[in-house]
Amino acid sequence: MLAAGGAPTDLAPAAVAAFGDGAAEELRADPWAVLTLPGVRPEHADGFARGLLGPAAGPGDPRRAQALVPWLLEQAALRGHSAVEIGEVTAGLDRLGLPDAAAALQSAVVDGRAMPFQEELTGAEAHSAGGDEDDEPPTRTVLALERLALAEESLADGLVRLMSTFVPGVDGSGEVNEPDEADSGEGGSGEEAEPAPAADAPADEDATEDPAGDPSAEGADEGPAVEGPAGGADAPGTPAAPGPAAWEAAAAAAPSSSATALIRAAAESALVTHTGGEAARAEPVALVRAAAGLGLRAWAATWTEQGRDALAGPADEPLPAATLAELLSGTAGPGRSSDGTLALDVLVVLDAPLLDVELAATLLESLADGTRLVLSGDPGQLWSAGPGRFFADLLTAKVCPSVASRTPDFGPIGELVSGIGIGELQPVEAPDKEVVILTAKDGGEAVHRAIQLLTDSIPRALGIPAEQVVLLTPGHGGSAGTRALNAAAKAALNPGPGRFGGFDPGDRVVDSPAPGVVRPARVLDGDATGLHLEYPDGSRRSVPPAEAGRLRHGWALTVHQAVGRRWPGAVVVLPEEAGAALTRQWVYTAFGRGERHLSVVHAAGPALPQAVAERPAAPRTTRLRAILAENAAQAY
Repeated sequence: MLAAGGAPTDLAPAAVAAFGDGAAEELRADPWAVLTLPGVRPEHADGFARGLLGPAAGPGDPRRAQALVPWLLEQAALRGHSAVEIGEVTAGLDRLGLPDAAAALQSAVVDGRAMPFQEELTGAEAHSAGGDEDDEPPTRTVLALERLALAEESLADGLVRLMSTFVPGVDGSGEVNEPDEADSGEGGSGEEAEPAPAADAPADEDATEDPAGDPSAEGADEGPAVEGPAGGADAPGTPAAPGPAAWEAAAAAAPSSSATALIRAAAESALVTHTGGEAARAEPVALVRAAAGLGLRAWAATWTEQGRDALAGPADEPLPAATLAELLSGTAGPGRSSDGTLALDVLVVLDAPLLDVELAATLLESLADGTRLVLSGDPGQLWSAGPGRFFADLLTAKVCPSVASRTPDFGPIGELVSGIGIGELQPVEAPDKEVVILTAKDGGEAVHRAIQLLTDSIPRALGIPAEQVVLLTPGHGGSAGTRALNAAAKAALNPGPGRFGGFDPGDRVVDSPAPGVVRPARVLDGDATGLHLEYPDGSRRSVPPAEAGRLRHGWALTVHQAVGRRWPGAVVVLPEEAGAALTRQWVYTAFGRGERHLSVVHAAGPALPQAVAERPAAPRTTRLRAILAENAAQAY
């Protein structure tokens, strides 16, 4: 059937996965449904429809309109938008030659393929829309895919639920309330006390009820808690409830003033944001140790295994830490309570900017009422690979305390990155060649210089082996994308015929099981069962042939693939065609991937300093801030 419509037959597995055993009949009845399959664009779907329907496949076919609206929203989601202004969707439909865009949008809303929302604009958005202080606030109408709309609603509900069910401890007692008293829920302090300050509560009384219908917000007993690895409760099933004096003592013993401020904020609030660079990660660590020392079940979660291992601490006093994936899957972490929530009282999530709205909603759903949640990250770095800008929206919403670290990243790389964060690309003193910036006339020369740095200059001059150096670039294609860089790196460092599906023993590869998730590895060998890989932590895995297609060579990565990780040496390569896509956020993230050394090879000319000075970040349209504005007090 695919061949009859002129479509590639290798789409068959994806079609069966999407539509089931009746895929052929479904696509024959609605050829434009092929647009839901990976890699298919409107022009492909139009050609497929003409191949099956002939002259009857017109641009105004209702089935075409039904497919184009969600396709545009899905494409926007790939660019990070969780919602799209209705005018942009209309313009997109017009560009695709749809005769009646308004009717298509109305049909999509009626059928539930898109959900409309009207929001008031505030601040700079209202000013840019021409709003006046004496006028009614300007509004905008946005459309969202159902899954993303529900994720942002659930995420906002979860944040409000944590804040409204939080009960701080009281000095002089470690006992929890009886079931018939006000109970804070599984992860809360459980101490009888006055409600949290109004600043931590929702804006209206109705919002104090659990949005998901959980009676725990009104004081019902959730069942016994499960003791976690960081336990310390007075008795089995009795969570600790340290009071203000205990928290203040822990804060006073913190290793820095910023750590002291973070511990104090967590003592008083269920939800706290913390911002800072690489050196500031010591402050959330201090909070986890302080909370554990007070008898609370406290854990830290990071984005990558490298980030987790960097927090480990001394062998005799390891920090309770796991990756976010491990925590949510249950392969590591504190385990689950009887109600299915994570058995902990304090969760500190580092790398918080990397959480998209769907993952953040899943995280919030796994936390019991009253759990303290601290979200920590560097606001200057790239946002999530998936849609939304959860951490940035939460910072802007000002519904919870926010602690800004005063701990700078030291050294020439730290100085350079700090300047980029405020829009300045200035030369820095680098007596030990910590920072080297080179220019190239084009992408080809940039690749040549980058490979020379990787294979010779950095290992010879700085003593950093090539396997500890990463090449970073904006994209996969182009004159100096990952494909060109990886091909050149393989030829220089590990030439071979690629006898195992394009790979040879010794090749550096990356495994990407999901968007935004990247695991570097090294090929050991391969056979009929698949490729055998070894990961940096020494673990090994065999990738079956059916999954080997998602592996890529890993000497060179995009910066989006590199988030959450650092290398002793990093070489950032900027071809001339990358200039228009560069932002301050991208440059800040890229230049911060090197621990000891950073080389920059760029053919982008003035586009690099211009991006740092004038383009903070690629914009994203989201709804979370507006939802929080309706449901939580803006008190910070």
